[in-house]
Amino acid sequence: MRRVVGVVLLAVGAFLVVLAPLVRFQVAPKLIAAPANQYNILKLQADDAQYFNRGKLKVLTGDLAITVTTRGDVSQASGDRVVWDEVTAVNDVTNESPLVSLTERRSAFDKYTGVGVDCCAANIDKKPVKMEGQIYKFPFDVEKKTYKWFNSVTGAAYDARFVGEDVVNGLPVYKFEQTVPPTRTETVAAPASVLGMDETGDVQVDRVYEGVNTVWIEPVSGSPVKQEQQRNEVLKTQDGVERSKAFVATAKMTPETVNALVEDAVQAKSQITLIKSTIPLVLLVLGVALLVAGFLVARSAGRVRA
Repeated sequence: MRRVVGVVLLAVGAFLVVLAPLVRFQVAPKLIAAPANQYNILKLQADDAQYFNRGKLKVLTGDLAITVTTRGDVSQASGDRVVWDEVTAVNDVTNESPLVSLTERRSAFDKYTGVGVDCCAANIDKKPVKMEGQIYKFPFDVEKKTYKWFNSVTGAAYDARFVGEDVVNGLPVYKFEQTVPPTRTETVAAPASVLGMDETGDVQVDRVYEGVNTVWIEPVSGSPVKQEQQRNEVLKTQDGVERSKAFVATAKMTPETVNALVEDAVQAKSQITLIKSTIPLVLLVLGVALLVAGFLVARSAGRVRA
C-alpha cells in the first residue's frame, strides 16, 4: 500500500513540477490581454483654454470639460486583435458653449502588446487612418525605453521617451513624454477680416498642431493611470504667418478619473502577478514537496518489505 501511495505522490509531484513552467510561459501570456468588451468613461479638464469658436468667429477663453467614452466592438475582436470605438466631447463650461468639438475614433490593436493593427475600418472622424505604435496601453512588463505612441490629432505615431519613475496615488509608475512637432492637420477657408487681415473675402489657412503629451504607466499591466496633454494649435495663412489661436490648452485628467484608473491598474497588476508568479511558484513548491514525500514513502515501503 505504501508503495502505491509513494508512486502516486511521485506522479502527482512530477506533474505539478512540469505544469508550473507551462502555466508561467504558455498559459499566462494567453490569459493576460486587453479586453474585447472594454467600456469606460474618462474625464479631463483644461482651465483657461483658448479656442477659436466657429459659431462666434472669435477666440474664446474658458474652462473646458472633456469626456472620453470608449466602448469595445466585440463583434470585430478576433485572434490577437481587439477593436475599440472612442468619442471625445469637449464642452466650454465658462461660456456655456456645449460641444466645442466632438471627435470619433475607431482603433484596432494587438490585445497582448497594445500596438496598432491596420484593419477593421480604423478611422478618425470617418477618415481612414493607419494605426501604429501604442494605442490605448503600453505592453505588459513595460521597459524603461522609448516607445512609439499614436497621436489622434495628427493620425501618426511619435516617440514617447521614458523620463523617470514616479508614484501616483501610492502606485509606482513609469513616466513617458511625447513631443509632437508642428504638423499641419487641415486646410480650411476663413474670412480674412476675422483673422485681422485687410483683405476681403475668404483666405486659405492651415491648422497647425504641436504638443507635449505625458502619460504615467503602471509597468506590470502597461495601463495608463494619468495623462496630461499640452496642446497648441494655431491658424496660419499660406505665407506661414500665424493669424489666430485655434486650440491652446493643457488638459489633465480629473482626480476622480486618476483614482479609478489607479484602482483598475492595481487590480490588473495583482491578477497578473497571481497568474505569472504566485500560481506557478505554488505549483512548483507543492510539486517538489510531493516528489520528496513520494520518494520517502516509496523508500520506507521498500525497507518494510525487505
